[in-house]
Amino acid sequence: MEVGIIGANGKAGHYILEEAIQRGHDVTAIVRNQEKFTKANVSVIEKDIFQITSKDIAPFDVVVNAFGAAIGEEQAHVDAGHALIKAATGTDTRIIVVGGAGSLYVDDAKSLQLIDTPEFPEIFKPTAKGQARNLMELQQTKDITWTFVSPSAFFDFEGAKTGTYTIGGDHLLVNSQGESYISYADFALAIVDEIEQATHINQRFTVVGEK
Repeated sequence: MEVGIIGANGKAGHYILEEAIQRGHDVTAIVRNQEKFTKANVSVIEKDIFQITSKDIAPFDVVVNAFGAAIGEEQAHVDAGHALIKAATGTDTRIIVVGGAGSLYVDDAKSLQLIDTPEFPEIFKPTAKGQARNLMELQQTKDITWTFVSPSAFFDFEGAKTGTYTIGGDHLLVNSQGESYISYADFALAIVDEIEQATHINQRFTVVGEK
């Protein structure tokens, strides 16, 4: 498949790119600064997500939005998500968004989200709010094909690739140790599985893994 990865220089983007390449997909990195992208033999588009157009993404079967803003920025995630929604409109390209855990529910009635619990770190609230607003806009958009993927609360950059994960919907999951945990490597596995299988069309899902 033809796969574009926005933010391929970032933590999530790097792992997703590597996983997609290993599986034989034709991957293009979409990055703000081509000089900072050091992966050899990968096509590159130097483009800021805020300036992305339908022409940029139309050649791809799937575009993964792994855009990351600085901690404390809320609006950047909203604006970036909106720009990609606008670009995807009128194309057949499917959008997969790397989201956050903050908007996941922690009760059966869906009345309490993780971001509103006392344990949620204050420093990450702007990011979580921005990602939640991006999800809301996706849910209200009728003319594109999208999937929003929330990691677990503990998103571990250095964690091992176990090769397994458990899928959920809108609720926070915990593993066998009672921890909401996923490594970046296993999260990338779930993203590329979704690229290939298209199981969650116009839905959000989450994943949890073991250490």
